[in-house]
Amino acid sequence: MNRSDLIEEMAAKFGQLPRRDIELAIDSILSAMARALAEGRHIEIRGFASFRVNQLAARRGRNPRTGETVSIPPRRTIKFKPGKELRANVDEPPTD
Repeated sequence: MNRSDLIEEMAAKFGQLPRRDIELAIDSILSAMARALAEGRHIEIRGFASFRVNQLAARRGRNPRTGETVSIPPRRTIKFKPGKELRANVDEPPTD
């Protein structure tokens, strides 16, 4: 599912709301989440997932083509941890 699919699904579920309002709400949520993670804050959405910024230390790597040792600088990544309800929903077989 991509952003457009999410907007379409929400528009179908909430037919009384204009599509533009739904798009604005989703964009606002996603930008608030991105901003919080950029600031290094933790996000927890109970039942869905948590997101945390993780700091990776500098390390030595190897160029697979040449075998040359290269220095990899430190960087920040995002850790995603699914919530209990999300894991349970994913584990259940779909009912069609």
